[in-house]
Amino acid sequence: MEMEMELPVATVTQHDQWKVESQVFRIYDLFGNLPPNAQSVMIELQRDNHIEYLTRGLRQLHPSFCTLDASRPWLCYWILHSLALLGESVDDELEHNTIDFLSRCQDPSGGYGGGPGQLPHLATTYAAINALITVGGDQALSSINRGELYKFLQQMKHPSGGFRMHDGGEIDVRACYTAISVASILNILDDELVHNVGSFILSCQTYEGGISGEPGSEAHGGYTFCGVATMILINQINRLDLPRLIDWLVFRQGKECGFQGRTNKLVDGCYSFWQGGVFPLLQRVRSIIDEQLVLPDAGGHCTSSISEVGEGFEGTSSHVDDACHSRQEVNFNDIGYNFVKRPIEMEPLFHSLALQQYILLCSQEEKGGMKDKPGLSRDFYHTCYCLSGLSVCQHMWSDEEDSPVLPRALMGSYSNLLEPIHPLFNVVLEQYHEAREFFTRD
Repeated sequence: MEMEMELPVATVTQHDQWKVESQVFRIYDLFGNLPPNAQSVMIELQRDNHIEYLTRGLRQLHPSFCTLDASRPWLCYWILHSLALLGESVDDELEHNTIDFLSRCQDPSGGYGGGPGQLPHLATTYAAINALITVGGDQALSSINRGELYKFLQQMKHPSGGFRMHDGGEIDVRACYTAISVASILNILDDELVHNVGSFILSCQTYEGGISGEPGSEAHGGYTFCGVATMILINQINRLDLPRLIDWLVFRQGKECGFQGRTNKLVDGCYSFWQGGVFPLLQRVRSIIDEQLVLPDAGGHCTSSISEVGEGFEGTSSHVDDACHSRQEVNFNDIGYNFVKRPIEMEPLFHSLALQQYILLCSQEEKGGMKDKPGLSRDFYHTCYCLSGLSVCQHMWSDEEDSPVLPRALMGSYSNLLEPIHPLFNVVLEQYHEAREFFTRD
């Protein structure tokens, strides 16, 4: 008796993947069959339309946005940062209104809530600080109560080394990054805040190589960026297994040319930054990567390159490395500043032109704004992180901070060029330097 072989049944996930591939490849086929002059038009960054969409959103939002009532500082940051990337600033009235609103979100006991009167939260604190730095100027920067904010960060610190997102909230890598990023950019980062953060993040690096939100969870693009950036800011990047992290990271760019956030997930425009933004961080720590490749067991152990990222720093804070319990002098607040002064030591490890193609052809809305993928709607979140990823692609070939962007780094004409960002904080570089000067005056 012959047995009939059952054909494998495609899963829902496979069908979703095929659908996205079909939509993306249809756009690429259309683009590829156009004459060069028409391709130039199709690949153009719709700068004016983006600016109009963003400015209109900052002035007034549709009632449907009431569901984001606890995320209003995020909306300020996503919109203001997107405008800054486009080289645009807001008028005096909008600037004043933004500062006034975010001041009302600031809790008297430190930190920022999702709106006036709401409990302070590390995520909205990060968003509010980045928004105020993006606005710039003495009025915006002096509105930040750094003394009370430091106390709030101390209160969120957990014995595990991590941070809670809010009072009684979850402890994860995102909380570590938002706390350390804010403290660093405000010049208030010290040993107490840094204590055991590296050990917590190290416990979140998974067997795949990426970083999860908490120990035992799945590697994820957003948490990987947060983990890598934090480890650099606390001078412990050598503790991660960087070759294994790179191996996971490079395979997140798929045939659609964009990045997925996790293994076997769909492409999403926001990971243009959350995944793509890790590469400019790795470009500046090549010596540590090379050492780990030569000494495979070096990741997570004390190595001769432990101070590589902090090389040449002068400061008074003493840092106890959790891996080898040795003391070295490092001023944590100088790390972010010195990091962007370091030369880029290797070419991009992903296809940056392909990612720009995905952003401009598949995520960009002609009428303004960016989206996750074809078939979905634009929003301010994806506009912010698609543009941030586009900026990363354009500037990661430049050897020095002030180097001109090379033609080979740019998809389309120079009219597509965006402002460079500080890769650790995701604020426009010029605004970072203004804030750095303001907060180091003391």
